[in-house]
Order: sequence, then C-alpha cells, then structure tokens
Amino acid sequence: MRLTTQLAAVLPHLVVLSYSQQIGTLVPEVHPKLTTQVCTRAGGCVSRQTSLVTDALSRFFHAVGEPSVSCNPVNATLCPDAATCARSCALEGVEYGSIGVLTKGSALTMRQFLPNGQGLQAVSPRVSLLAEDDENYELLKLVNQEFSFDVDVSQLGCGMNGALYLSEMEASGVRSDSNPAGAAYGTGYCDAQCFNTTWINGMPNLNSSGACCNEMDIWEANSLATATTPHPCNEAGSFTCEGAACGRTNAGACDKDGCGLNPFGAGVKNFYGPGMTVDTRSPFTVVTQFLTSDNSSAGTLSEIRRMYIQNGTVVQQSPATQGPQLEAISTIDQNFCSAKNASSFERLGGLETMGASLQRGMVLLFSIWTSQGDFMNWLDSGSAGPCSNISGNPETIMAENPDASVTFSNIRWGEIGSTFNTSTTIGSGAAVLDAQASALEAGRVTSNAVVRLPLAHGLLVAIAITFMKLLL
Repeated sequence: MRLTTQLAAVLPHLVVLSYSQQIGTLVPEVHPKLTTQVCTRAGGCVSRQTSLVTDALSRFFHAVGEPSVSCNPVNATLCPDAATCARSCALEGVEYGSIGVLTKGSALTMRQFLPNGQGLQAVSPRVSLLAEDDENYELLKLVNQEFSFDVDVSQLGCGMNGALYLSEMEASGVRSDSNPAGAAYGTGYCDAQCFNTTWINGMPNLNSSGACCNEMDIWEANSLATATTPHPCNEAGSFTCEGAACGRTNAGACDKDGCGLNPFGAGVKNFYGPGMTVDTRSPFTVVTQFLTSDNSSAGTLSEIRRMYIQNGTVVQQSPATQGPQLEAISTIDQNFCSAKNASSFERLGGLETMGASLQRGMVLLFSIWTSQGDFMNWLDSGSAGPCSNISGNPETIMAENPDASVTFSNIRWGEIGSTFNTSTTIGSGAAVLDAQASALEAGRVTSNAVVRLPLAHGLLVAIAITFMKLLL
C-alpha cells in the first residue's frame, strides 16, 4: 500500500518530465548584463542590474542527443504533435558576440553584419530585457511615465532599422511544464504583426497560427528617418490568431499599420537627419512621454509626446506641416490619428487600448534589421524619407555599409520629468530643469523650444559610445 502511494505521488512528475521541452547543454546561456535605471522626481534615478536575452526563434533547436538533427523548421518525424515535439527537441544557449550583441555597463551595441570566414553574413539580432532575477522579462508600466535613452544611429544608412519597442509578452515567456525554458531562453515573443512563426511560446506551431500582442514602437530609425507608432490589438496579453484575424482587413486582430509619427512624413523634412535640428551624425537622447487625460497612472492614455536632447539642448518634436488637418500637431493624440485616417487604429480602441496595455506592463525589445521584401521603404523612402526606393536592398547595404550598427545606452524610465540625466544637472541647473519638466508636463513648451543643459551631458554620451565602438 505504501509503495502504491509513493508511485501515485511520483507518477505525475514523471509524466510532466517526459513531456517537457528540453534545454540544451552544448552552449551555456549567459545573459549579457545591461544596467537600466528607474527614476523619480524626488529621488533621482536608481540603477538596476538587468540583462538581455535573444528570442527562441533565433536559437539552435535540435533533436535531444543529436545536435546534427534540426527541429527548426519543425521536423515532422520528431514533431508529429506538440507533446512529442517538446519531449524530442532541445533549445540551446547562445554566445552573444556571435550574433552581434555587445554590452558594457548601460550601453548595448548591435551589429547587422559579422564576418563568417568567406565574407559577411547578416546576423540581425533581437534581444529582450530581463528583470534582475535573470529568469523573467522586465515589465514596464509606462502610463503617466516617460522613457528615455541615448542612441547613436550614425552607422545606420538607408534601409536599416535600429528599433527599440515594447510588446505585451508574458513576463515568464509563457513558462510551463512543457516550456520550462521560458523567458530565460527568449520564448513567448509576439507583436502586432501576428507573424506565423515555426514556434510559439516554446511549442511547435503546427496550426500555422500567428503570434499576436499589443506593440508600442517607441523608436524605429536610421540616420535619415525615424517613426514612433502604437499598434493596438483586440485582446489583452499574448494570443494566437488564425486566418483573416492575422491580416490587415477589418477582421484583423491587430493594427499592423498603426498611427505613426514620422517627422519627414509629416512634412518637416529638415528636422531629423545629418546636420539637421536633430543631427544624426552624433549621439542624442530620446524622451517619450505617455500622458493621460487626468495626469494619473490610472487614467486613459491621451497623448504620446516626443522630445530630444542633444549637446545640452532640449528640442520638442516639430509640428506637422503636411495638410491643414495636421498643422501644429507634434504629438500622437486623437486629433493626429483622426487626421491620418488611421481607421484600424481607431477600430481597435486607439490610444485607450494602447494605454491599457502599458498599464498591464510590456516587455522592452531592441533589434537591428533590414527588409528584403520592401527595402524598408515605409520608413525612409518616398513620402517617408529621403532615401531612394532601391537603396534599402540588403545586398547593397552589406556591400556599402558593412559596419552597420546601432548603440543604445542610458535606458531610464519613471515619472514625467525625472529621466533627464539629473546627475549632470543637479546644482545651478536644477531649477531650470525643474521648470522645464513642469512646463513639458503641462504642455506649455512650444515646438523647437529649447533649454540649455550642461554641455557635459552630450560630450559624455559621445565619449561613452565612441569607447564602445573601439571595443568592437
């Protein structure tokens, strides 16, 4: 009787183990450290020892005990069903230098190309921010908050995209008995494009489903053009779609196009680029504020506001000039999205839906990539930017810009007006900063209004990023 009882207690665990996806042992998974900061107006910024993880879709997935047999794309013999596949396949660790990812302190550099012994190969890394526990994704809740970072896009030409964005992924990476790897191995990726990937949440995608969730593109840019775009969906959290729900029609579960603000596309062609108001030949700071109708974190998101800091100067986004309906609009709000006829955005709840996602918490991601299908024309060509419609050909980029890279650093989030690198402005400049932050919060600063901050801030950013490049 006692033996039977013991077997009954152990058997469920044996069953779970037999159906669990395996974690490989060929390459140890060591997450690159990236210091981030959480800020308040009263207490300044506090550093957090966070780290990065590349997603499961870019990993080596192989048969257990047989590294030469790939499970990606899904092997029909090993994966006749999800349970068998989870038992038969192992997800490996990554050596991050081999995918073009380098961190030092608060700086992350990502390269698009790396030598492979016969020339160059595209590595196009994408990484997500892990919490201090190194096991789960960090969830950012940015309603009535601001998010700031420094960026160097000087090595990103036409057709490149160095992106920083948020997706409403689950903090655990949908960790489960069948997916023990979870966020620590980058599972659970989703975005508003609802891509049909071979694996979803660490399990084989045997139904050709799409992996969907709300997406907030804080930064998609190269040195010639930039865009900020919210993409709402009709469900909270991570979910899958089938058929028409994965598309761009009115049946679509997510707004793939979004309601985006691109200075060049809005008619302000001398605002962003080499030698322009925001001079992309050198590093600068990007500040994005998520403002609510009642100035509380429980309120409804009503406006996404952008400003830049470069060489001690704070510059707000210039007003659009493209058509009378967009005149004097320099932020993403209801008026802006209505003037753009962003019908899918409004059908899916617009800023209110996006704000609800930001209240629940979203995961921060970084990527660098090219686009074979459209040469990134939507970002930097035609009405969107000054690039030709063929200059974004990935083969051309590899030949003409083999050193393509982007560096993000000094990533901070917190209360409105708290992330302006206060460590370099405390003292004689503190009163000026406080007045500026209050004016920004109240919406009283006009386009191209500036406040002089110590020049040392811009110089320190440039020196730090130059040092990073020397290490590569």
